[in-house]
Amino acid sequence: MAASRRTRHLPDPVPHPDDPGDDGWHVEGSFPDGAGYRLNLRSRGRALLMLFLFSDIGPHDAPTRIRAGSHLDIPPLLAPSGDDSVEFFEFARRAVPATANRPVATATGAAGDVYLYHPFLVHAAQRHRGHQPKFMAQPPLEPVGELELERPDPSPVERAVCRGLDMA
Repeated sequence: MAASRRTRHLPDPVPHPDDPGDDGWHVEGSFPDGAGYRLNLRSRGRALLMLFLFSDIGPHDAPTRIRAGSHLDIPPLLAPSGDDSVEFFEFARRAVPATANRPVATATGAAGDVYLYHPFLVHAAQRHRGHQPKFMAQPPLEPVGELELERPDPSPVERAVCRGLDMA
């Protein structure tokens, strides 16, 4: 079950009249703790959020919705927990209202396209309204280590976290 949860993003890859029930805004959980997924400011367990498109995905084919710039809103929400972690659903209840003013973009594209996003990007699935099946994957990209926010030459992901924390 855990492996399918991390790689599956949309429950129904074909057009369906019913709400999928799995399309809420969230930040991807980074690591399991036995009871579910968690995330922390150091992005333990996830270097990037990746979306692999295996079929053409147009605006009606349930493209992943993205709150552009939301990755900058997330670090201040995670900071109070320090290196400890926050439970996935608990954190979504804080992240969703904090990013509601962000513009929404969609991950449309051709089969073979790959999107690489900051791991703190707020995103969501949506109902499929098109005519072609949607095939995509969202595998984790495991980091070589946790984010180091005090290093003199930070990575682009670390720089964005520092910017969100007004450290940049």
